[in-house]
Amino acid sequence: MPKDAPTTPDGRYFVSKGRLWRKTDPSLPDTERRAAVKALMQARRAVGQAETEEGEHVARNDVDAAKRRLGERGPVWWTDGAPDQTRTAPWNSTYATWWASLSEVEKADAV
Repeated sequence: MPKDAPTTPDGRYFVSKGRLWRKTDPSLPDTERRAAVKALMQARRAVGQAETEEGEHVARNDVDAAKRRLGERGPVWWTDGAPDQTRTAPWNSTYATWWASLSEVEKADAV
């Protein structure tokens, strides 16, 4: 997550490059979260270092698996039935009122 990225009031998303991105499941135990972050960083490095298309494919699958462990992909980690709005522009989402309330500086950091 970018350092100064705006975070939705419910803590489910941050905004980067004009889109909502799901945050890590806050209920994950610290040891599990750390292990998944470590696996994610290793997989991302492997994508960049892949020498074959097959190697890149395997590494991208590892990235996906780590993001799913973190709760950033796959089934949502909240239980109130709200849909996943990942990759939605905040101004076109259920967070539009919140987005409109942000200062232009806060918005500029996220677009």
